[in-house]
Amino acid sequence: MASTADFKNGLCIEFNNGLYTIVEFQHVKPGKGPAFVRTKLKNINTGKVVDNTFTSGVKITTARIERRPHQFLYKDDMGYHFMDSNTFEQVILQENLISGHQLLKDGQEVEVVYHDETEMALSCDLPQFVVLTITYTEPGIRGDTATNATKPATLETGAEIQVPLFIDQGETIKVDTRNNSYS
Repeated sequence: MASTADFKNGLCIEFNNGLYTIVEFQHVKPGKGPAFVRTKLKNINTGKVVDNTFTSGVKITTARIERRPHQFLYKDDMGYHFMDSNTFEQVILQENLISGHQLLKDGQEVEVVYHDETEMALSCDLPQFVVLTITYTEPGIRGDTATNATKPATLETGAEIQVPLFIDQGETIKVDTRNNSYS
């Protein structure tokens, strides 16, 4: 058991018969009345974000989660296949559990989050940055604009992102997996 004083981003709690992670929280102490905590909670199973207000000091049940390193093997009609880097067991995850699935390439190292009590895979997190090769982009013409202009580029995984004009086909770039942007 924990209280609202133990809230931090990423904490997994049991709430309304489901597992939720805290996306953001804010302690509020109004001039009149008791203190409270505003939170944004993300449902681990559905991905839906809900707002909730807890009175300060209320007890909550935390859920134990475990992050394990996995390697992405391949994708087929059953889902995405991963191999545990420690035990070499394979696990199949569906697309909705993987954040940034369009940036996955064969052999990529990821972290799979498991619920400790049920051993159920909850989500798959890519590293913050991945290095990918551009397979197709239009050539950029110097002098097109005076501002930071971008153009679409197709990556080796099939994902399409916006890149600066000076990037050419065949170059490797670093992509931010949180918002699928050139870094």
